[in-house]
Amino acid sequence: MPFEPRSPRLAVLIDADNTSAKIADGLFEEVAKIGEASVRRIYGDFSGTRSKAWADVLAKHAIIPQQQFAYTTGKNASDITLVIDAMDLLHSGRFDGFCLVSSDSDFTRLAARIREQGIDVFGFGEQKTPESFRQACRRFIYTENLLADAGKDEQDTASAAKSLQPVSAAVPLIKKVLAQEETEEGWVNLGTVGKQLLNLAPDFDPRTFGFRKLSDLIRKTNKFEVQHAEGRPVSIRLKQGTKAQ
Repeated sequence: MPFEPRSPRLAVLIDADNTSAKIADGLFEEVAKIGEASVRRIYGDFSGTRSKAWADVLAKHAIIPQQQFAYTTGKNASDITLVIDAMDLLHSGRFDGFCLVSSDSDFTRLAARIREQGIDVFGFGEQKTPESFRQACRRFIYTENLLADAGKDEQDTASAAKSLQPVSAAVPLIKKVLAQEETEEGWVNLGTVGKQLLNLAPDFDPRTFGFRKLSDLIRKTNKFEVQHAEGRPVSIRLKQGTKAQ
């Protein structure tokens, strides 16, 4: 009996000092969409109160804690240990991608170094995460979106009232993609638009604007025409009379 192709092997490395334990369920659901979390490690001082919440969910998600005692105030031994482990795992050659879970810009160089090796990096952090770290990742997911998704029905769209950014903020980026993908009549495949959006902005996510699907977000902007003929993929173009910029 032939074996099914194996999902990409991922190393999930979590900075407990800069990540809330409340995202644990949403985090591993999101990681599962990307591949198999073969390594699950978390770094922090679990003897203190700051990381205690994580200690309560370690067993549920089979996360291996890497205890780092805070011997000296202001010196982050956890970050150093995470970087050392990441480089060891990288050079093992066993992984197809890394998930770095932190809102700390200190991991920017680590993300860039892993990608230089031809390995994908998926970042997870709060919206306040510095742009340098977000741009260093192939894709960056806001952890606020993981919290918003928790417990929602798959068919429901997220509430626009709980979105991190207004719908209008997505329009300039979508227009830029359409301008780059010029066609005779202006129609561009929605799948192509989605891929190019992530190339331009690794942190682009319809959930940031209150929607699960890119098509729902695009319709809500009221700036684009959507075409979905039977048996053909969805395509979009700028509405006639709407300025390209």
